[in-house]
Amino acid sequence: MDSRESTFMAETMTLIPGRTTKQGVGLLESKFKKQYRDATTTVEINVEDMARLGLKDGCKVRLRSANGVTTVKCTGRKTEDLPTGVLFIAYGPPTSKLMGTDTGASGMPLSKHLEVELERVN
Repeated sequence: MDSRESTFMAETMTLIPGRTTKQGVGLLESKFKKQYRDATTTVEINVEDMARLGLKDGCKVRLRSANGVTTVKCTGRKTEDLPTGVLFIAYGPPTSKLMGTDTGASGMPLSKHLEVELERVN
């Protein structure tokens, strides 16, 4: 185990999945094309959290909820755009792995404010 692995602990954060323009345009083209895949496999993290956790743009991270686990890459967002302790990712196959089956009678799985553990993948 290298020293980076031994010093990084999983961090509990709040994940907010949502819709984005890039995801929507990518969806119109094809779920199998780069624009959609990039939009739905990149989690946005506050830059202060990234610095504290030793993460850089493009690092792979594992997100684990009570319902599942997925691995995505990360990118930084300024504090005024995304508060510390909060993550954002566009809806897609990775977020589906983290959601449960409860729809709250809406037909859409409950997906806002998911508590997830974030850990770097080496």
